[in-house]
Amino acid sequence: MPDKSEVFFSDLRAGAKRNLFDKLDSLLESVGLKERFRKGTLVAVKLHFGEKGNTSYIQPVFVRRVVERIKETGALPFLTDTNTLYVGTRGNSVNHLTTAIENGFDYAVAGAPIIIADGLRGENTVSVRVGGKRLDTVEIAGEIVNASGMVVLTHFKCHEMTGFGGALKNIGMGCASREGKLAQHSNCAPVVDPAGCVACSECALVCPADAIDIGAVAVINDDACIGCGHCIAACPEGAINVRWDETASNLQEKMVEHVRGALKGKEGKCVYVNFITRVSPACDCYGHNDAPIVPDVGILASVDPVAIDQASADLVNAQEGFIESSLKSGHERGGDKFRGVHPTVDWSVQLTAAEAAGLGKRAYVIKKI
Repeated sequence: MPDKSEVFFSDLRAGAKRNLFDKLDSLLESVGLKERFRKGTLVAVKLHFGEKGNTSYIQPVFVRRVVERIKETGALPFLTDTNTLYVGTRGNSVNHLTTAIENGFDYAVAGAPIIIADGLRGENTVSVRVGGKRLDTVEIAGEIVNASGMVVLTHFKCHEMTGFGGALKNIGMGCASREGKLAQHSNCAPVVDPAGCVACSECALVCPADAIDIGAVAVINDDACIGCGHCIAACPEGAINVRWDETASNLQEKMVEHVRGALKGKEGKCVYVNFITRVSPACDCYGHNDAPIVPDVGILASVDPVAIDQASADLVNAQEGFIESSLKSGHERGGDKFRGVHPTVDWSVQLTAAEAAGLGKRAYVIKKI
């Protein structure tokens, strides 16, 4: 086995004879996309549709190019993501699909149907045993488990809990069902904000454990709560939220264990593509995106999710940071841009944990196409 994993890289230079779509084709060819899928297989194109108001997500026209290449194998691609744990424009499948279409991911543009992988309210979940350090089983969205393979398209950017959001986060958080997300982010039950609660009983109606009592406001019984998070999505007032009491390091380790669960059974049938463009200081889950912290870098592809994230982080840190951005430090080439935005988060934890779990290698070699 090679000591280093291959990561293929394309800069963003283009001309009349070779545009960025041509370069994307070359990246997909380099990672052997055509050999990884066969006729009739269902392939999940995992991406982030962007919260309403956010504009830094991957452009749908690039997604269409990937879809076209998958279709050439005879496989059946579908665009997918999971509903969010927090209250926003993607907390249930109806709002999620509406947001995705409004952001440009309709069939006419992307060329593939959208399937929200964890069901209407995040209830479509499968327990996958991983025997991890922190979790023995993880909860993965049902249609991720059912897919034969995945093409993981990731907008590489900063993240407030993991330092950066790359392929590992796109899989670990993005393929987890509501229970899986809750397990990663919190050690206990959700909490009701009394000031926002109107005692409408919607949360109690969807609670599968009868753990919510309705009086003047809703009250969640911590002992009875199973941590499914259904009440968070059901609350029309946005008054139920996660208790954000999990440390960043623990979260990253549990996130990696969910990566193991999402990829289980798909060995050799996954491709990863990172777009290092519009590197925003926060996740695409916000309804806005601040100015990028570095210039656009390029597009990477690999069959190793650890190597591609390590390479992406190194390429971002190799840039000179924008002075007029969210960077508090690390502006110089080689400076830690992610700690420059989120000083207390050690982003290397996810890479170390993923390598230890056998998901890939931090050592890589860049091959420019």
